Amino acid sequence: MVLIWGVNTSLFTPSGKTRLLAHRGVHQTHLSAPRDGSACTAQHIDAQTHDLIENTIPSMQAAVTAGAQVIELDVHLTPDNVFAVFHDWTLDCRTNGQGVTKDTPFASLRQLDIGHGYTVDGMTFPLRGKGIGLMPSLTEVLDADLGAHYLVNFKSNRRDEGAALAFLLTNRDYARQIWGVYGGAEPVAAAIGGVTDLRGFDRATLKRCLIAYGLTGWTGRVPAACRDTLVAVPMDYGPYLWGWPHKFTTRMQKAGSQVILWGPYDGTGFSSGIDDAATFARVPAGFDGHVWTNKAEVIGPLLPR
Repeated sequence: MVLIWGVNTSLFTPSGKTRLLAHRGVHQTHLSAPRDGSACTAQHIDAQTHDLIENTIPSMQAAVTAGAQVIELDVHLTPDNVFAVFHDWTLDCRTNGQGVTKDTPFASLRQLDIGHGYTVDGMTFPLRGKGIGLMPSLTEVLDADLGAHYLVNFKSNRRDEGAALAFLLTNRDYARQIWGVYGGAEPVAAAIGGVTDLRGFDRATLKRCLIAYGLTGWTGRVPAACRDTLVAVPMDYGPYLWGWPHKFTTRMQKAGSQVILWGPYDGTGFSSGIDDAATFARVPAGFDGHVWTNKAEVIGPLLPR
């Protein structure tokens, strides 16, 4: 037992620098909405503190200003072979359009008002008219070169989306800006297979990593499933991982992986963000990884400088 403790204690491992991963940039949060995919979350937004709209270049620029090093964004490959940066599978909730996002030409998506559906009370729509033409393509985001890296979320399980992203990154000078990919297993595998040193995960590969590490991590060995990837951990699960926190993050980094710290797991298949001072206070001091937040403008100023 003493040997196991000695191998896994973080007491003698230096702490590192906590970095910020901004989920969808600086955006309207909807923590009161059901999280089972059945609700239009734009109809459940919290009281506004700004007019920014998720997945837009202004929202990403605001996240960078707040201190984010990585920005998570969502993509759909349209019929005209453009990656539209937009969260929802359909257009009906957030926009003044209708239909399936991936089936709509990007020229049509560009004309939509992506702030159309946002409301706190169901009667007033404070962002209506403010999101016309703001849905960007992925190439426009990368060409803007905001000084951040990007975590790309595939909203489908289409292998051709991953192949298209790999083609884009290898034929343009964009690979340096992409920090990683995640989402559907098929596009993630295709993107990683087509781009040298690209890291990413899907639900199954992340589960394999954490289970394998739980079984063998006490030895100090990092299993193959956790190497050269992204390892996302809900903060309430972290203390059960061998070497948590500093020995764990050091091991992962030596194995070519980066660690993302989510907020608490809610029991329904989702993890929340680290979105307020009380939750951020639960992040281990000197945590050497990326904290996932929906509130970059709140958490950014709390990071040690």
